Amino acid sequence: MCGIAGFIDLSGAATADAMGHTAAGMADSIRHRGPDDSGAWVDDAAGVALSHRRLSILDLSESGHQPMVSASGRSVIVFNGEVYNFAEVRAILEKDTGPVKWRGHSDTEILLEAVERWGVEKTLGLVNGMFAFALWDKVARTLALARDRMGKKPLYYGWNGGVFMFASELKAMRRHPAFAGKVSRGAVSLLLRHNYIPSPHSIYEGIYKIPPACLLTVDMPLAAGGPFSPYADADTAACPKRFWDLRGLMERGSRRPVNVTMDEAVDRLDEILRDATRLRTLADVPVGAFLSGGIDSATVVAIMQAQSQRPVKTFTIGAREKEHDEAHHAKAVAEALGTDHTELYVTPDQVMPVLEEMADICDEPISDAALANTYIVSGLARKEVTVCLTGDGGDEMFSGYPRYNTANWYYNQWQPKVDPIPNPARRALAAALKAVSKEAWDSIYSAVKPMIPKSRRWDSAGDKLHELARILPYVEPERFYGMIYHWGNADQIVIGAENLSTVISDPSQWLVSPDKVARMVYLDIASRLPDSILAKVDRVTMRTSLEARSPILDYRVMEFSASLPTELKIEGWTGKVVLRNLLYRYVPKGIVDRPKKGFSMPISQWLRGPLRDWAEDLLSEKRLREEGFFDPAPIRAKLAEHVTGKAQWHYQLWTALMFQAWLNGAK
Repeated sequence: MCGIAGFIDLSGAATADAMGHTAAGMADSIRHRGPDDSGAWVDDAAGVALSHRRLSILDLSESGHQPMVSASGRSVIVFNGEVYNFAEVRAILEKDTGPVKWRGHSDTEILLEAVERWGVEKTLGLVNGMFAFALWDKVARTLALARDRMGKKPLYYGWNGGVFMFASELKAMRRHPAFAGKVSRGAVSLLLRHNYIPSPHSIYEGIYKIPPACLLTVDMPLAAGGPFSPYADADTAACPKRFWDLRGLMERGSRRPVNVTMDEAVDRLDEILRDATRLRTLADVPVGAFLSGGIDSATVVAIMQAQSQRPVKTFTIGAREKEHDEAHHAKAVAEALGTDHTELYVTPDQVMPVLEEMADICDEPISDAALANTYIVSGLARKEVTVCLTGDGGDEMFSGYPRYNTANWYYNQWQPKVDPIPNPARRALAAALKAVSKEAWDSIYSAVKPMIPKSRRWDSAGDKLHELARILPYVEPERFYGMIYHWGNADQIVIGAENLSTVISDPSQWLVSPDKVARMVYLDIASRLPDSILAKVDRVTMRTSLEARSPILDYRVMEFSASLPTELKIEGWTGKVVLRNLLYRYVPKGIVDRPKKGFSMPISQWLRGPLRDWAEDLLSEKRLREEGFFDPAPIRAKLAEHVTGKAQWHYQLWTALMFQAWLNGAK
């Protein structure tokens, strides 16, 4: 795991020494990503500079140093991440080319020589890993930027002041003298709406994210000012090109799912995850795992422990507030599996310093209340290990979020009944359902429940009726999905915001499928997973110089998941059914079979208590007016209602606070 940065500057104004100094400074700004080694490489005649910070995981020797020049001298690479199947790629390469005189055994060297033999696109089709890299071809005079299939590793790029630049984190770009750093108001609006900034956009104008599974090739004519687009598959001279088609994969799978029994599906998933976990435990440094007590991390740890000859080191944190605490569940799983378990209970006093660092940690604002927790548990783990396995991806791969259950229930059972109802009437019905509290609906339902056949009875009737109210006005699942998050009127709150297109808002990018649940899952995997969840994990683990690896995000798991019918993932109101059945083979069912709670902290209570002064300061009317990004009125109104207990607006307020904290730290 590392950090990369670089640029192309054809002005000819900078000397080789100056270019090297700038590139090294860019890399040094992300030293936390790679504290073990650093390097810079310059081709001043071409105007190209590459730089690198290294966290040594495989091949701890000097032979793993980067930037790395190929054996022929033609190509130079800076690489962030891991190629898990490097041994397999090496064997294929040696069979294809004959004996290779290797300098070491790093995955970077194997990747570099594979690219020289097969080219970038073919090599990307062979490697299994998490990565972002930049590769300069001296002969073709092209710079190739690529990102892994699921978007585990970040990569930003764009033009500023006639200079093309790229980096693992935006803070590296800010170190370049040409960087402008103008905040995109459209991106701020996206943040308020979704609680993150979807690809290809970033918080800065003119700077973009390489989407997952994409390759961008920058040649010299382009660097001299040719046409350019940040959108994948656009009809321009240079744009990110997909080397793995998630959308096509999911469309084919949802139209023609495999015909297998649950036991057969569990057998196959067990086989894939065992190999994915085995590959991710390969390292020349200590390896452990995060354990939250949920299905996903418990499954990863169970498989990891089954393949280990000694107790796996596991780490979790908890909160003193019982309704937010899962540490005791994690402890029960750890005891059942026999891991070497460490836990820490966090308090507001421990969280506050993290919030003050958040702007620098996140690089661009991400509104995830679990971010501070993940940072703290990463620091806890880094004291004993350098690599940690996680359960990231389980909810997306196997339909674990409650919204999927709601969509499955509504579109299969209720939509035929409500389709004849005109949309205005549906909206009125939705408003009427929401006008009655969940608790009141529960009381009403309890009174009539004895008259309902047992086969048709519900649990948590109030929750289900409020979910029905949310989905009633929307015929298309994408419209329902787009209304789930935070500030629905974000474009009215952010002053001067433009509407930016994303996979969530653009119907031409939606999944074409009869499976409406799959259509919602696709939006999560294409956008929220890489741009929010994985971005959060990358930033906080890298801040502590810890490498996070996710077996469930192995692309083979994704391909298998896409082939399964929704019936093997959702059963009634229970999601991740196939993953649950796999876990039951390793852990007693009663230990893990419980409602999903998530890995968060009690933000709602803390905003009324220990974090109130901090929130009042960042969201003061005077500050908001002076900064000029937000209309203060709606934000101040929600803050007043929340702190007095009149309403629950902590999610909306947290998103605004994360932008404010970022803006304050970025000045």
